[in-house]
Amino acid sequence: MKFALFSVSYAGLWGQATLSLEDFLRKAKSLGYDGVELMGKRPHLSPLDVTEERADALARLARELGLEVACVAAYTNFTAGLESLEVPLVDIQVQYVESLARLAARLGCRLIRVFTGYERPALPEGLDLQRGWQYGKLWAMCIEGIRACCDRAAPLSVTIGIQNHHDIAVHTDAFLELIADIDRPNCKAMFDAWSPALRGEDLYAAAKKAAPFTVYTTAADYITLPRYRYQPDLVNYLPTDPPLVRAVPFGEGIIDYPAFFRGLHDGGYAGPIAYEMCSPLRGGGSLDNLDSCARQFLARMRTA
Repeated sequence: MKFALFSVSYAGLWGQATLSLEDFLRKAKSLGYDGVELMGKRPHLSPLDVTEERADALARLARELGLEVACVAAYTNFTAGLESLEVPLVDIQVQYVESLARLAARLGCRLIRVFTGYERPALPEGLDLQRGWQYGKLWAMCIEGIRACCDRAAPLSVTIGIQNHHDIAVHTDAFLELIADIDRPNCKAMFDAWSPALRGEDLYAAAKKAAPFTVYTTAADYITLPRYRYQPDLVNYLPTDPPLVRAVPFGEGIIDYPAFFRGLHDGGYAGPIAYEMCSPLRGGGSLDNLDSCARQFLARMRTA
């Protein structure tokens, strides 16, 4: 298997060290990765900043370093904006994904990551009665948006990969049902372990079921920390759900990656595995700590 490093890990979004795309490519090579996944927003591969000329220069640098640009990550939420229906937010996101697909094609990359959408349990007063916004309609909004992304990406020979991240269709059975409903040959799964693990799914069974539809997976490891709220009148604490989830170096958390990867393998998956550090991380956000965690992931995977 080939291993990719996700540039979000060095984007500074949680106060960690920040690298430019060019420096990130050099970093991934120096750490021993086969490829990279590029974050499709500022400060990295934003269509607002990255011209075709810069994309071509990045492609040349990646080739010189012997790195594959395995994926470009879009950030979408196709159920956003229910309180402002006059704004064509689905159209805006489709155009954004198409812009990334054009950059990806110049980079020699054939995969764009997207998310589905979040549930909206607390809509503005009266909107749910006036518009009837039910779960099925949120599901339909995601289908509409992702189908349009697929249709825009298809002429560029780019696949749209859905990551099991947002609320809509996050359970594995629902996730695969959504992909079937989208019904586009260039719509695939980017199936990760941390979501089903935190929600209590059987990782081996979920991975084996998703594997035939999966073109990419991203790994990160976490621990859970119980939370409590002090009650002065009781001079005691009440437990608070859900627990805090904190990122830790790969192999030091609660996610059963051996079972997950066995499930993917037994289901026929042999694609890339990416590593990400995309939340506050044990040890902090210094360049040394990020590099150490990125090396530990490769060391553990290559000796597994």
